Amino acid sequence: MMKFLAKRVMQGVVVLFVLETVTFFLVRILPGNPFMGDRKLPDEVLAQLNSLYGLDASSLVQYARYWKALLLEGDFGPSLVREGVQVSEIIGSAFPVSLALGSAAMLLAVVLGIPAGMLAAHYRNRWPDTLFMLLAVAGICIPSFVIAPVLGITLGAHVPGLSVAGWDNPLCIVLPALALGAVNAAYVARLTRGGMVESLSSDFIRTARAKGAGTGRILWLHALRSGLLPAVSYLGPAFAALITGSFVVETCFQVPGMGLHFVNATTDRDYFLIQGLVLCYGVLIVAANLIVDVVLAWMNPRLRA
Repeated sequence: MMKFLAKRVMQGVVVLFVLETVTFFLVRILPGNPFMGDRKLPDEVLAQLNSLYGLDASSLVQYARYWKALLLEGDFGPSLVREGVQVSEIIGSAFPVSLALGSAAMLLAVVLGIPAGMLAAHYRNRWPDTLFMLLAVAGICIPSFVIAPVLGITLGAHVPGLSVAGWDNPLCIVLPALALGAVNAAYVARLTRGGMVESLSSDFIRTARAKGAGTGRILWLHALRSGLLPAVSYLGPAFAALITGSFVVETCFQVPGMGLHFVNATTDRDYFLIQGLVLCYGVLIVAANLIVDVVLAWMNPRLRA
């Protein structure tokens, strides 16, 4: 197991290096520059700003300086748009917000999706199965940028305490978590149903039924462990994506998380902030995949070999 973990960690390091390298050079070939504003800066002022942030050097020199600062000092660099603010400070303030929102959305997806998938598999080809799968297909087909405004209009404008924008009270998390969780609950429900249908058709389930095991015991103790394997494979990357990839929902509800900063950084050509957010996202994806592999090996003994 340790050999497997070491191999996956090394693969993750390579993936992060390639990801950050590609991002570094891509953001620098984008049209425009970070110092574009409402009015054009004089050439001498622009030259001074480029010199101040080291952008007057060649791309290869900037690349070497970036990795040196990151590896030796843990420095992501300064924000090119927000004067005097470090990228690490922006990520440090935005990450807890995105983590809370992503955790709430994933909890909602698991609480709704897994029972719905189990019931759909138990009542296979009957009306509960049809109903749950219709809802799941609707949740998958309707994108979050449609669900978010609808929730804001229907619930945010009429339910006291719910907020359609900002992050200044605990109830502000409700609507964005619903918008994110609904889509992921649909995926979890479909994956759980597929895994449970296969599990319920297995020989050991027929043996349990022959021994007189009840429906609840069969579903929760015998079939669930193997039936959840497809959903667990999805949950790891989905959780990482919820934390840092909820750009649309965070923008719709003006949540000061990493997604909103990513959108603003791309618009403003804030090179160092884009690179820091991409690296953070990559680390989360690699870590989530590693955790999923370990959990799958624990749930399925055949994978341990």
